Amino acid sequence: MFKKVSLLLALLVVASMVLTACQPAAPAEQPAAEQPAAEEPEMKFKVCQVTDTGGIDDKSFNATAWKGAEDAVAELGVEAKYLESQEVADYEKNLNAFIEEKCDLIITVGFLLGDATKASAEANPDFEYTIVDVSYDPVIPNVVGQVFQTDEAAFLAGYLAAATTQTGKVGTFGGLPIPPVTIFMDGFARGVMYYNEVKGTNVEVLGWDINDPEGGLFTMSFDDQTKGKEFGIQLMDEGADIIMPVAGPVGLGTAAAITERGSGYIIGVDADWVLTNPDYAPIILTSVLKKMDVTTFNVIKDAMEGNFTGGITAGTIENGGVDLAPFHELDGMVSDELKAELEDVRAKLIDGTITLSDAFKVQ
Repeated sequence: MFKKVSLLLALLVVASMVLTACQPAAPAEQPAAEQPAAEEPEMKFKVCQVTDTGGIDDKSFNATAWKGAEDAVAELGVEAKYLESQEVADYEKNLNAFIEEKCDLIITVGFLLGDATKASAEANPDFEYTIVDVSYDPVIPNVVGQVFQTDEAAFLAGYLAAATTQTGKVGTFGGLPIPPVTIFMDGFARGVMYYNEVKGTNVEVLGWDINDPEGGLFTMSFDDQTKGKEFGIQLMDEGADIIMPVAGPVGLGTAAAITERGSGYIIGVDADWVLTNPDYAPIILTSVLKKMDVTTFNVIKDAMEGNFTGGITAGTIENGGVDLAPFHELDGMVSDELKAELEDVRAKLIDGTITLSDAFKVQ
């Protein structure tokens, strides 16, 4: 009996082994399908601006240049950022920071950044730069200087001021005695002088003498609005009823002084002050426009498209790089006859009938 059971078990084991051998083999594990490699994010053209000590919101040349960068963000799809300089020592530090970030175009704003920009550009020839209000001679191959014949537009402002003053005295002052400032003041004074020659009048300019530039009036600051107020009061006390401050935000102190006194008018510079400082619109006769946003945008576009060339780009009355702003709320003060005279003066500036100081020639 035991032998029969053993034999039966043996037969069952053999049968089980045969059945197992006949089963189809388990499919081999298939390798996971390869995922496509993640695409590298497209690198945007990076534009980096270093401001002067007036800051990005100076409502003047730093802000206007930055608008050019913002326009490039909107229209060209670039990336833009800025670093503000609180003091002169920040210039080199901020430039070095942008070198570390490998910015595609570095924008520096203002005459005071001239030396730091030159040193950085020469030390980093593979980087491209543009600087507002400075040109280099000889040309630095990787720097475009943006320069402006602002004395042409200021000449128109001087003619306008001489034609509209009620006291026979107009005034101007600057932030610092540097060419991008004094070019405004000189053009303004020459415009008044031209009006006197044409009309036989004797309107006096306070704060600048074309024959004695060393005697010009300067606050020695681009951010102290208290000084702007003091200088405005001083000029009004001397009889000026129209004042053109060339000192960035300092000029807002002058606007406050004129508003408090309740008489007189101001001429803005760089940007259209009615747009940037609308609270003072009732006293803003016009502004001398320096269209840094346009030139900055154009340099960015050229650099982005691979057409960057070192040298200068110049804004003039002829190409629209400088101009007078509209008269806005004070348009009624400017007669049609005076507007026609201003157009005649503009044409004479363009065709060379009226010539300005060679000391400020930007081309």
